[in-house]
Amino acid sequence: MTTSVFISRLRGLPVVDPDGDQLGKVRDVVIQFGRVGTPPRVRGLVVELFARQQIFISIARISAFDPAQVATSGVINTRRFQRRNSETLVVDDLFDSDVRWRGKDGRYRIFDVAMKMLRNREWALSEIALVDLSRPRRLGRRQHVVIADWSEIVDLGRGEQATDQLLAELQDMHAADVARTLHDLDPQRRAEVVASLDDERLASALEELPEDEQVQLISLLDAERASDILVEMNPDDAADLIKELAPDIAEQLLARMEDQDAEGIRQLMTYADETAGGMMTTEPVILSPDDTVADALARVRNEELTPALAGMVYICRPPMEVPTGRFIGGVHIQRLLREPPSTLVSELIATDLEPLETEYPLARVSRYFATYNLVNAPVVDEHKRLLGAVTVDDVIDHMLPEDWRGRGMDGFDPETDDRQAEVSEDLANDRDEWQRSGGER
Repeated sequence: MTTSVFISRLRGLPVVDPDGDQLGKVRDVVIQFGRVGTPPRVRGLVVELFARQQIFISIARISAFDPAQVATSGVINTRRFQRRNSETLVVDDLFDSDVRWRGKDGRYRIFDVAMKMLRNREWALSEIALVDLSRPRRLGRRQHVVIADWSEIVDLGRGEQATDQLLAELQDMHAADVARTLHDLDPQRRAEVVASLDDERLASALEELPEDEQVQLISLLDAERASDILVEMNPDDAADLIKELAPDIAEQLLARMEDQDAEGIRQLMTYADETAGGMMTTEPVILSPDDTVADALARVRNEELTPALAGMVYICRPPMEVPTGRFIGGVHIQRLLREPPSTLVSELIATDLEPLETEYPLARVSRYFATYNLVNAPVVDEHKRLLGAVTVDDVIDHMLPEDWRGRGMDGFDPETDDRQAEVSEDLANDRDEWQRSGGER
């Protein structure tokens, strides 16, 4: 049975790499609160390098906690980290905070926190060492410390921000970080944030969540807003989400969309998931043969385009909306950057680019991308009309396990801000004595 490790005993311990060289010293431990009834998970350590820069080391990279040092394995990312909303620092946030002990009277203050390895080799909080403030401290004696299970502590601090402050932070986050934050919030707070996020930001975050969580979040919205969010999403992601909804709800949402938007999503829903048709987006960059390099570059500068979609433009005969007229070919953005602005894009078409067909399976599509070193590829119908484009990120999405997004949310390396711990001198001295005595009760 794994012994609990008290975090005060880790503070200041040297952290060494696989060769035994010291990287720095332990500064703090990062945890995340999950569902009610589950212990907060340990995500990793805050380690201070010799240059006083602080980095995060994932708990998965820790190979051993010894009395004299902490050993790591693998490659360590030395990027300076910043605190994320959903993480809590044990020393900075929990130590010396006043709490209630369920079923007991009195006043208690967190003195130390222990963590323990679970059967799945994850680490989680296990015990809380408390100072009983209702018992007077005798001169020259250490304050009385009692041990409680983490689940017995009422309202264990989570460091949550006010909703308006959190919303302000979300506006500057990458969509994947917004998704992770939503994933980590408790249901009530998540509903508050979702109700206040603007449509575009919520749509981009939904695309980064596991499908079951997409369904949960879209179900929080009224039909009018839900349909607006789906229109803001990439058509292929919207189609995948609608497939997961009950048929009557899906039809209700589609009926509220503009005819053109609904028609495009309905068409995507007809393709099998792991085919070129099921993976493609219907919004590639499409140009006419008479357009110039300058026209093409102006189109790919659109900040709403993903880097993958901006990687290639497609030249087609009218009409210019999918399904287009006859597909002529594609031009890589690198080629556009090398040519004079007045050059016609039709003169630069890559002659070795064979388009995908809708029924091509995932295995064939992935080999196609590997063979031609592409970031997006055209998809045509039997009449050689352009229907859309498959991007490399969609191919990777389908190659990973179905629950990879859920795993991804749990596997992000948290980053924390550098905030000095504010502890009283008496408690700090007692904690040093506690550490030296090995946490004896």
